[in-house]
Amino acid sequence: MKQKIVLIIVYICLIHCEINAQSRDAVKTSTDILMFATPAAGFITTLVTGDYKGTKQLVFGAATSIAASYLLKYSVKKQRPDGSDFHSFPSNHTAMAFQGAAFIQRRYGWKYAIPAYLVSGYVAWGRVYAKRHDCWDVLAGAAIGIGSSYIFTRPFAKKHNLAISPIVLNNEQFGIYASMTF
Repeated sequence: MKQKIVLIIVYICLIHCEINAQSRDAVKTSTDILMFATPAAGFITTLVTGDYKGTKQLVFGAATSIAASYLLKYSVKKQRPDGSDFHSFPSNHTAMAFQGAAFIQRRYGWKYAIPAYLVSGYVAWGRVYAKRHDCWDVLAGAAIGIGSSYIFTRPFAKKHNLAISPIVLNNEQFGIYASMTF
């Protein structure tokens, strides 16, 4: 009887470990995909709105983020928590996600950035949960991503064409005409 109970407990533990491993793989896969969500959202927004200066700023920020992340990865050579390699620090996934979120926030405002930061937060959490990084790795990645966006991104300001001209009617009435297009 005791052997059956022990076997049942061992079996349940093995099933739990397998489910947990599958869960970690699913989270890892989702973060592999979602790391591109916020930069893609920023890129699509710049194209749809015709904000080509924003496109340029996004590309420069992304290039800086990628370059800084890989430079550190190959310089620091910190082992990953799962032991797979020595490219843990910093998290490039987190850097890319936060770079896109910070671009959206800096260029278009917090109203549009909140969902992007939520996705970025999930990517950071997922990298730790999947045992690809520790907290320091994702914090450094977030700092690199946000910093690279803040270096290149300026707030978006729509051009408002303002025309002001003097008005003279019948040589007796004078005024100012102002017109603004939105």
